[in-house]
Amino acid sequence: MTYTYDRSLTGVSIDDAEMRVRDALAERGFGVLTEIDVKTTMKEKIDVDMNGYRILGACNPQMAHKAIGIEPRVGAMLPCNVILREVSGSTEISCIDPVASMQAIDNDQLHSVAGEVREMLREAVDAA
Repeated sequence: MTYTYDRSLTGVSIDDAEMRVRDALAERGFGVLTEIDVKTTMKEKIDVDMNGYRILGACNPQMAHKAIGIEPRVGAMLPCNVILREVSGSTEISCIDPVASMQAIDNDQLHSVAGEVREMLREAVDAA
């Protein structure tokens, strides 16, 4: 089982891809709670140059509330990360597959919610 859903946007800058994915996430009820510019952090912390790489911590409050109601410690696995990375003239968007990440928890109700979130995230990536 793969753990991400991916899409490559040829000829699209990481900045433009980020705007597109943020809009697509918002249309599906997700907000971005955290943002990490990995490229900048690596340069500042260990003086390493790398291609653009950003991590967006996306959360759909209704789905998160539903999941926490089913399994209170699931918050340790939230939010759902979406990454953007520069790859050879394109930007790749990858989102976590919540079904894959929730396999460690033995709870069929939670797996059902994870399936709903997976579809919402895939729709957002496809729409970006």
